Amino acid sequence: MAIGCPGPLQRQLEQMGIETRLLEFHNDQGQRHPQQVLREQLLQVCQQIRPQLIHANSVAMSRLVGPVAARACIPSLGHLRDMLRISGQAWRDLQCHARLLAVSAATKAWYERWGVAPEKLHVVHNGVDLDRFRPRERTGYLHQELSLPPSAVLVGKVGQICLRKGTLDVLEAFRQVIVKQSNVHLLIVGERHSGKLESIEFEQSLRRRAESPDLAEHVHFLGYRNDVSRLLPELTALLHGARQEPLGRVLLEAAAVGLPIVATDVGGTSEIFPPRTNSAVLVPPENPDAMAHEVRSVLQDAARQAELGRSARQRIRSSFSDTACATRIREHFEAAVKCAGH
Repeated sequence: MAIGCPGPLQRQLEQMGIETRLLEFHNDQGQRHPQQVLREQLLQVCQQIRPQLIHANSVAMSRLVGPVAARACIPSLGHLRDMLRISGQAWRDLQCHARLLAVSAATKAWYERWGVAPEKLHVVHNGVDLDRFRPRERTGYLHQELSLPPSAVLVGKVGQICLRKGTLDVLEAFRQVIVKQSNVHLLIVGERHSGKLESIEFEQSLRRRAESPDLAEHVHFLGYRNDVSRLLPELTALLHGARQEPLGRVLLEAAAVGLPIVATDVGGTSEIFPPRTNSAVLVPPENPDAMAHEVRSVLQDAARQAELGRSARQRIRSSFSDTACATRIREHFEAAVKCAGH
Protein backbone atom coordinates (compact mmCIF):
# COMPACT_ATOMS: atom_id res chain seq x y z
CA MET A 1 0.00 0.00 0.00
CA ALA A 2 1.32 3.44 -0.93
CA ILE A 3 0.87 6.00 1.86
CA GLY A 4 1.81 9.64 2.28
CA CYS A 5 3.62 9.66 5.62
CA PRO A 6 4.84 7.34 8.38
CA GLY A 7 2.60 7.00 11.39
CA PRO A 8 -0.10 4.86 13.04
CA LEU A 9 -1.58 3.70 9.70
CA GLN A 10 1.76 2.41 8.46
CA ARG A 11 2.44 0.61 11.75
CA GLN A 12 -0.98 -1.02 11.74
CA LEU A 13 -0.60 -2.16 8.14
CA GLU A 14 2.80 -3.65 8.83
CA GLN A 15 1.40 -5.48 11.86
CA MET A 16 -1.13 -7.01 9.48
CA GLY A 17 1.67 -8.12 7.16
CA ILE A 18 0.84 -5.56 4.46
CA GLU A 19 3.83 -4.03 2.70
CA THR A 20 3.85 -0.24 2.53
CA ARG A 21 5.58 2.21 0.22
CA LEU A 22 6.05 5.81 1.31
CA LEU A 23 5.37 8.54 -1.22
CA GLU A 24 7.15 11.81 -0.54
CA PHE A 25 4.32 14.32 -0.75
CA HIS A 26 6.41 17.24 0.60
CA ASN A 27 9.91 18.58 0.14
CA ASP A 28 12.40 19.35 2.92
CA GLN A 29 10.76 22.76 3.46
CA GLY A 30 7.36 21.16 4.02
CA GLN A 31 5.97 22.33 0.69
CA ARG A 32 3.82 19.89 -1.25
CA HIS A 33 5.36 18.58 -4.44
CA PRO A 34 3.60 19.48 -7.71
CA GLN A 35 1.06 16.94 -8.92
CA GLN A 36 3.29 15.80 -11.75
CA VAL A 37 6.19 15.04 -9.40
CA LEU A 38 3.89 12.93 -7.23
CA ARG A 39 2.58 11.12 -10.28
CA GLU A 40 6.10 10.25 -11.42
CA GLN A 41 6.80 8.79 -7.95
CA LEU A 42 3.64 6.74 -8.10
CA LEU A 43 4.39 5.57 -11.63
CA GLN A 44 7.77 4.26 -10.47
CA VAL A 45 6.08 2.31 -7.66
CA CYS A 46 3.60 0.84 -10.14
CA GLN A 47 6.38 -0.17 -12.52
CA GLN A 48 8.25 -1.85 -9.67
CA ILE A 49 5.42 -3.94 -8.24
CA ARG A 50 3.06 -4.17 -11.25
CA PRO A 51 -0.23 -4.42 -9.31
CA GLN A 52 -3.26 -5.99 -10.94
CA LEU A 53 -5.40 -3.14 -9.67
CA ILE A 54 -5.07 0.26 -8.00
CA HIS A 55 -7.63 1.53 -5.49
CA ALA A 56 -7.46 5.27 -4.74
CA ASN A 57 -9.20 5.79 -1.41
CA SER A 58 -10.29 9.46 -1.59
CA VAL A 59 -11.27 12.11 -4.11
CA ALA A 60 -7.80 13.70 -3.94
CA MET A 61 -6.04 10.35 -4.40
CA SER A 62 -8.45 9.45 -7.19
CA ARG A 63 -7.38 12.60 -9.01
CA LEU A 64 -3.71 11.82 -8.45
CA VAL A 65 -3.90 8.16 -9.40
CA GLY A 66 -6.25 8.22 -12.41
CA PRO A 67 -3.81 9.48 -15.08
CA VAL A 68 -0.99 7.32 -13.65
CA ALA A 69 -3.07 4.15 -13.82
CA ALA A 70 -4.14 4.97 -17.38
CA ARG A 71 -0.51 5.60 -18.41
CA ALA A 72 0.63 2.35 -16.80
CA CYS A 73 -2.30 0.42 -18.32
CA ILE A 74 -3.41 -0.78 -14.87
CA PRO A 75 -7.14 -0.93 -14.06
CA SER A 76 -8.09 1.38 -11.20
CA LEU A 77 -10.94 2.46 -8.99
CA GLY A 78 -11.47 5.79 -7.29
CA HIS A 79 -13.36 6.07 -4.02
CA LEU A 80 -15.46 9.23 -3.67
CA ARG A 81 -15.94 9.89 0.05
CA ASP A 82 -16.53 13.65 -0.16
CA MET A 83 -18.86 15.90 -2.11
CA LEU A 84 -16.48 18.41 -3.70
CA ARG A 85 -16.82 20.83 -6.55
CA ILE A 86 -14.52 19.71 -9.33
CA SER A 87 -12.77 21.53 -12.15
CA GLY A 88 -12.57 20.38 -15.74
CA GLN A 89 -9.13 18.91 -15.08
CA ALA A 90 -10.39 17.07 -12.00
CA TRP A 91 -13.24 15.67 -14.09
CA ARG A 92 -10.73 14.37 -16.66
CA ASP A 93 -8.57 12.82 -13.91
CA LEU A 94 -11.54 10.98 -12.40
CA GLN A 95 -12.71 9.73 -15.78
CA CYS A 96 -9.42 7.79 -16.13
CA HIS A 97 -10.65 5.20 -13.63
CA ALA A 98 -12.46 2.05 -14.68
CA ARG A 99 -14.96 2.61 -11.87
CA LEU A 100 -15.74 5.24 -9.27
CA LEU A 101 -17.24 4.10 -5.98
CA ALA A 102 -19.51 6.63 -4.28
CA VAL A 103 -20.28 6.19 -0.57
CA SER A 104 -23.95 7.10 -1.06
CA ALA A 105 -26.54 7.65 -3.75
CA ALA A 106 -26.39 11.33 -2.82
CA THR A 107 -22.64 11.36 -3.53
CA LYS A 108 -23.19 9.59 -6.84
CA ALA A 109 -25.82 12.15 -7.86
CA TRP A 110 -23.47 14.98 -6.84
CA TYR A 111 -20.73 13.85 -9.23
CA GLU A 112 -23.20 13.12 -11.99
CA ARG A 113 -24.24 16.79 -11.74
CA TRP A 114 -20.58 17.72 -12.21
CA GLY A 115 -20.45 15.74 -15.42
CA VAL A 116 -18.90 12.43 -14.33
CA ALA A 117 -20.17 9.60 -16.55
CA PRO A 118 -23.05 7.84 -14.72
CA GLU A 119 -21.91 4.43 -15.98
CA LYS A 120 -18.63 4.81 -14.10
CA LEU A 121 -20.31 5.59 -10.77
CA HIS A 122 -21.39 2.86 -8.37
CA VAL A 123 -22.78 3.16 -4.84
CA VAL A 124 -21.03 1.26 -2.06
CA HIS A 125 -22.12 2.37 1.39
CA ASN A 126 -19.51 2.51 4.13
CA GLY A 127 -19.58 -0.24 6.73
CA VAL A 128 -18.86 -0.43 10.45
CA ASP A 129 -17.22 -3.08 12.64
CA LEU A 130 -20.17 -4.47 14.61
CA ASP A 131 -17.94 -6.22 17.14
CA ARG A 132 -15.99 -3.11 18.01
CA PHE A 133 -19.00 -0.78 17.92
CA ARG A 134 -21.64 -2.50 20.01
CA PRO A 135 -23.95 -1.62 22.92
CA ARG A 136 -22.14 -1.51 26.27
CA GLU A 137 -23.08 -0.74 29.85
CA ARG A 138 -22.15 2.77 30.90
CA THR A 139 -19.13 2.90 33.18
CA GLY A 140 -19.08 6.61 34.04
CA TYR A 141 -15.45 7.02 33.00
CA LEU A 142 -16.20 10.25 31.11
CA HIS A 143 -17.94 11.70 34.15
CA GLN A 144 -14.83 10.93 36.17
CA GLU A 145 -12.51 12.33 33.53
CA LEU A 146 -14.48 15.59 33.36
CA SER A 147 -15.20 15.77 37.11
CA LEU A 148 -18.94 15.74 36.49
CA PRO A 149 -21.54 14.34 38.90
CA PRO A 150 -23.14 10.98 37.98
CA SER A 151 -26.44 12.79 37.41
CA ALA A 152 -24.99 14.79 34.49
CA VAL A 153 -26.48 13.84 31.11
CA LEU A 154 -23.87 13.63 28.34
CA VAL A 155 -24.65 14.32 24.69
CA GLY A 156 -22.00 14.39 22.00
CA LYS A 157 -20.99 15.94 18.73
CA VAL A 158 -18.28 13.88 17.02
CA GLY A 159 -16.33 14.81 13.91
CA GLN A 160 -13.90 17.19 12.31
CA ILE A 161 -14.14 20.81 13.43
CA CYS A 162 -15.08 22.68 10.27
CA LEU A 163 -17.91 24.86 9.00
CA ARG A 164 -19.70 22.17 6.99
CA LYS A 165 -20.11 19.99 10.09
CA GLY A 166 -22.53 22.55 11.54
CA THR A 167 -20.97 22.72 14.99
CA LEU A 168 -22.18 26.28 15.59
CA ASP A 169 -25.72 25.11 14.81
CA VAL A 170 -25.30 22.30 17.34
CA LEU A 171 -24.06 24.81 19.94
CA GLU A 172 -27.10 27.02 19.41
CA ALA A 173 -29.46 24.05 19.67
CA PHE A 174 -27.67 22.92 22.81
CA ARG A 175 -27.97 26.40 24.34
CA GLN A 176 -31.74 26.14 23.97
CA VAL A 177 -31.76 22.67 25.52
CA ILE A 178 -29.93 23.64 28.71
CA VAL A 179 -32.26 26.56 29.37
CA LYS A 180 -34.72 23.96 30.69
CA GLN A 181 -32.39 21.00 31.30
CA SER A 182 -29.38 22.41 33.08
CA ASN A 183 -27.81 19.04 33.90
CA VAL A 184 -26.97 18.31 30.24
CA HIS A 185 -23.38 18.59 29.00
CA LEU A 186 -22.14 18.64 25.40
CA LEU A 187 -18.91 16.83 24.49
CA ILE A 188 -17.28 17.99 21.26
CA VAL A 189 -15.01 15.20 20.02
CA GLY A 190 -12.63 15.85 17.12
CA GLU A 191 -10.16 18.39 15.90
CA ARG A 192 -9.55 20.82 13.07
CA HIS A 193 -7.60 19.34 10.14
CA SER A 194 -7.30 22.34 7.86
CA GLY A 195 -4.55 24.89 8.33
CA LYS A 196 -6.34 27.54 6.29
CA LEU A 197 -6.88 30.88 8.01
CA GLU A 198 -10.67 30.65 7.64
CA SER A 199 -10.64 27.26 9.36
CA ILE A 200 -8.47 28.53 12.20
CA GLU A 201 -10.74 31.53 12.68
CA PHE A 202 -13.80 29.29 12.64
CA GLU A 203 -12.43 27.13 15.46
CA GLN A 204 -11.54 30.24 17.44
CA SER A 205 -15.06 31.61 17.05
CA LEU A 206 -16.49 28.24 18.06
CA ARG A 207 -14.46 28.15 21.27
CA ARG A 208 -15.34 31.76 22.09
CA ARG A 209 -19.02 30.93 21.70
CA ALA A 210 -18.65 27.89 23.95
CA GLU A 211 -17.03 30.07 26.62
CA SER A 212 -19.90 32.56 26.70
CA PRO A 213 -21.87 32.75 29.98
CA ASP A 214 -24.89 30.83 28.66
CA LEU A 215 -22.74 27.84 27.63
CA ALA A 216 -19.68 27.96 29.86
CA GLU A 217 -19.09 24.84 31.98
CA HIS A 218 -21.58 22.89 29.86
CA VAL A 219 -19.43 22.43 26.73
CA HIS A 220 -16.29 20.26 26.77
CA PHE A 221 -13.78 20.01 23.91
CA LEU A 222 -12.20 16.55 24.05
CA GLY A 223 -10.08 16.82 20.89
CA TYR A 224 -8.89 13.71 19.08
CA ARG A 225 -9.85 10.45 20.81
CA ASN A 226 -8.85 6.87 20.10
CA ASP A 227 -11.59 5.48 22.35
CA VAL A 228 -14.67 6.41 20.32
CA SER A 229 -16.06 2.87 20.47
CA ARG A 230 -16.02 3.13 24.31
CA LEU A 231 -16.99 6.79 24.41
CA LEU A 232 -20.20 6.63 22.37
CA PRO A 233 -22.07 4.22 24.71
CA GLU A 234 -21.40 6.65 27.59
CA LEU A 235 -23.60 9.26 25.88
CA THR A 236 -27.36 9.66 26.01
CA ALA A 237 -27.61 11.04 22.46
CA LEU A 238 -25.53 12.07 19.47
CA LEU A 239 -26.13 15.49 17.89
CA HIS A 240 -25.05 15.73 14.25
CA GLY A 241 -25.59 19.12 12.64
CA ALA A 242 -23.77 18.67 9.32
CA ARG A 243 -24.65 20.99 6.47
CA GLN A 244 -23.26 18.48 4.00
CA GLU A 245 -22.66 14.78 4.62
CA PRO A 246 -21.80 12.15 1.99
CA LEU A 247 -22.28 9.30 4.50
CA GLY A 248 -21.26 10.04 8.07
CA ARG A 249 -19.02 7.42 9.63
CA VAL A 250 -19.86 8.56 13.14
CA LEU A 251 -23.56 8.10 12.35
CA LEU A 252 -22.89 4.45 11.51
CA GLU A 253 -20.78 4.01 14.65
CA ALA A 254 -23.28 5.69 16.95
CA ALA A 255 -26.15 3.69 15.50
CA ALA A 256 -24.13 0.47 15.88
CA VAL A 257 -23.73 1.06 19.63
CA GLY A 258 -27.47 1.74 19.94
CA LEU A 259 -27.19 5.47 20.60
CA PRO A 260 -30.20 7.74 19.91
CA ILE A 261 -29.30 10.18 17.12
CA VAL A 262 -30.64 13.60 16.18
CA ALA A 263 -29.11 14.55 12.83
CA THR A 264 -29.63 16.92 9.94
CA ASP A 265 -31.26 15.44 6.86
CA VAL A 266 -28.49 16.10 4.35
CA GLY A 267 -26.56 14.06 1.78
CA GLY A 268 -26.61 10.34 2.43
CA THR A 269 -27.95 10.52 6.00
CA SER A 270 -31.48 9.50 5.01
CA GLU A 271 -29.99 6.47 3.23
CA ILE A 272 -28.72 5.29 6.61
CA PHE A 273 -31.94 6.21 8.41
CA PRO A 274 -34.98 5.99 6.10
CA PRO A 275 -38.11 7.34 7.83
CA ARG A 276 -39.81 3.94 7.82
CA THR A 277 -37.09 2.47 10.07
CA ASN A 278 -37.59 4.93 12.97
CA SER A 279 -33.85 4.59 13.57
CA ALA A 280 -32.93 8.28 14.04
CA VAL A 281 -34.54 11.70 14.29
CA LEU A 282 -33.77 13.82 11.22
CA VAL A 283 -34.19 17.59 11.16
CA PRO A 284 -33.65 20.27 8.50
CA PRO A 285 -30.08 21.61 8.20
CA GLU A 286 -29.13 25.00 9.63
CA ASN A 287 -32.20 24.94 11.88
CA PRO A 288 -31.05 24.93 15.53
CA ASP A 289 -34.61 25.48 16.76
CA ALA A 290 -35.80 22.23 15.17
CA MET A 291 -32.79 20.34 16.51
CA ALA A 292 -33.29 21.74 20.02
CA HIS A 293 -36.94 20.71 20.02
CA GLU A 294 -36.12 17.13 19.02
CA VAL A 295 -33.18 16.83 21.42
CA ARG A 296 -35.35 17.96 24.33
CA SER A 297 -38.02 15.47 23.30
CA VAL A 298 -35.55 12.57 23.18
CA LEU A 299 -33.85 13.45 26.46
CA GLN A 300 -37.18 13.59 28.30
CA ASP A 301 -38.37 10.18 27.07
CA ALA A 302 -36.37 7.13 28.21
CA ALA A 303 -38.65 4.73 26.33
CA ARG A 304 -38.10 6.62 23.08
CA GLN A 305 -34.35 6.57 23.68
CA ALA A 306 -34.43 2.80 24.01
CA GLU A 307 -36.57 2.34 20.90
CA LEU A 308 -34.39 4.63 18.79
CA GLY A 309 -31.29 2.79 19.98
CA ARG A 310 -32.69 -0.66 19.19
CA SER A 311 -33.90 0.41 15.75
CA ALA A 312 -30.60 2.11 14.94
CA ARG A 313 -28.57 -0.98 15.88
CA GLN A 314 -30.85 -3.22 13.83
CA ARG A 315 -30.60 -0.90 10.82
CA ILE A 316 -26.80 -1.05 10.87
CA ARG A 317 -26.73 -4.81 11.40
CA SER A 318 -29.00 -5.36 8.41
CA SER A 319 -27.38 -2.98 5.91
CA PHE A 320 -24.06 -1.46 6.99
CA SER A 321 -21.74 -4.13 8.36
CA ASP A 322 -18.06 -3.89 7.43
CA THR A 323 -18.15 -7.42 6.01
CA ALA A 324 -20.96 -6.52 3.61
CA CYS A 325 -19.08 -3.39 2.55
CA ALA A 326 -15.87 -5.35 1.97
CA THR A 327 -17.74 -7.93 -0.11
CA ARG A 328 -19.20 -5.24 -2.37
CA ILE A 329 -15.83 -3.55 -2.82
CA ARG A 330 -14.20 -6.86 -3.69
CA GLU A 331 -16.88 -7.47 -6.31
CA HIS A 332 -15.97 -4.16 -7.93
CA PHE A 333 -12.27 -5.03 -7.76
CA GLU A 334 -12.92 -8.30 -9.58
CA ALA A 335 -15.18 -6.67 -12.17
CA ALA A 336 -12.59 -3.98 -12.95
CA VAL A 337 -9.81 -6.53 -13.37
CA LYS A 338 -12.01 -8.78 -15.49
CA CYS A 339 -13.05 -5.94 -17.80
CA ALA A 340 -9.38 -5.01 -18.28
CA GLY A 341 -8.58 -8.60 -19.28
CA HIS A 342 -6.02 -9.14 -16.51
